[in-house]
Amino acid sequence: MTEVQIIAIVIFLVTMTAIMTEKVHRSVAAIAGAVLLVICHVITANECIETVDFNTIGVLMGMMLFVAVVKQSGIFEYIAIMSAKLSKGNPWIIMVTFMIITAVLSAFLDNVTTVLLVGPMTIAVTGILELNPVPFLMTQIMASNIGGTATLIGDPPNIMIGSAAHLSFIDFILNTGLTAFFVMFVNALLFYFIYGKNLQVASDKMEKIMRLDEKKAIKSHSLMVKSIIVMILVVAAFILHDWLGMESSIIALTAATIMLLIGKQDPEEIILSVEWSTIIFFMGLFIVVGGLEKTGVIEMLANGLLAITNGHQIMTMILILWISAIVSAFLDNIPFVATMIPLILTMQSGGMQVLPLWWALSLGACLGGNGTLIGASANVVLSGISKKNGYPITFSYYLKRGFPLMIISIVIATVVLYLKYS
Repeated sequence: MTEVQIIAIVIFLVTMTAIMTEKVHRSVAAIAGAVLLVICHVITANECIETVDFNTIGVLMGMMLFVAVVKQSGIFEYIAIMSAKLSKGNPWIIMVTFMIITAVLSAFLDNVTTVLLVGPMTIAVTGILELNPVPFLMTQIMASNIGGTATLIGDPPNIMIGSAAHLSFIDFILNTGLTAFFVMFVNALLFYFIYGKNLQVASDKMEKIMRLDEKKAIKSHSLMVKSIIVMILVVAAFILHDWLGMESSIIALTAATIMLLIGKQDPEEIILSVEWSTIIFFMGLFIVVGGLEKTGVIEMLANGLLAITNGHQIMTMILILWISAIVSAFLDNIPFVATMIPLILTMQSGGMQVLPLWWALSLGACLGGNGTLIGASANVVLSGISKKNGYPITFSYYLKRGFPLMIISIVIATVVLYLKYS
């Protein structure tokens, strides 16, 4: 191992430790790692630019801007109230309906944005029913990560994988989307036995739900109509992006631009609402992992993994799936996926058929986030909302329910992948 490789590994490990322990803000840690690589002459400034996946950055920025405008219409609150009324105030049906809403929204929006929209509405509805909101929020945490697994734009790891592997929106729907559907169905059944059988409320409480006025949630009718039309066009464009010959980042940024032009919102306010710290984090992370790739460390890791499985595709696929899930249950899945992408690309350059490995990485990283309370950002955000309203979700409470359900999800994913590629 050369001196440059050792320096790259040390900087990578120190950066990841800082991110995992949260002693330093993750964006600061990632940028500091990137700067150190340049200062130590591991990579040059120009090579830093080459390592950044600007397609991923573009999708993230575009969707953040798009959602920032659309949510001003009140459409998401409208959907939540309408769903509660269509459920006739029945708590089990409300739980399942909100699960589905969370999963569907998470398939197309950022998971954190989704739970920030649905979470407060859930607490309001359960307050009317005089029920503990924790079971409802638990199902939504799980649903947000399952829904995010289903599409190219549902979760940052999928955006990264899709960009690196040149996989289309349809590719994800037919692979991770199909698996996510099965996982969601099984989770809903299990949640009935965990929570559903005990959800009982008086009829007068259910009547209060029916008296809610969903029209009051709409802040701008014209913006809502525009949002619905553009959302339909955006989904269609993502589905047809191969045929259109457009990168997913261009579609996302085009959608954001259109909404900024026709939404009649304060552009500065919308632009400031973008999570710029997340964008900076991604850029720094790409550079830190790029340091490992440029110095040949990734190639060494790839060869080591292939040595463990003797180059057997199915064994490698299952190993990546389970390692991804367990790691992502406790650590941020984004740095892990950023590290695994060049590793899989190295295997591909060695002649291995890696398509199953991409799906294993996606399913493991996204579904693994359901394992613990810190497994995904949506988990932390929604548990924070619950605690703020007087209903804390403890780490142990979540672990007893979330981890077994995550393991069942990965078993389902294993079966699906094995049947498809064996």
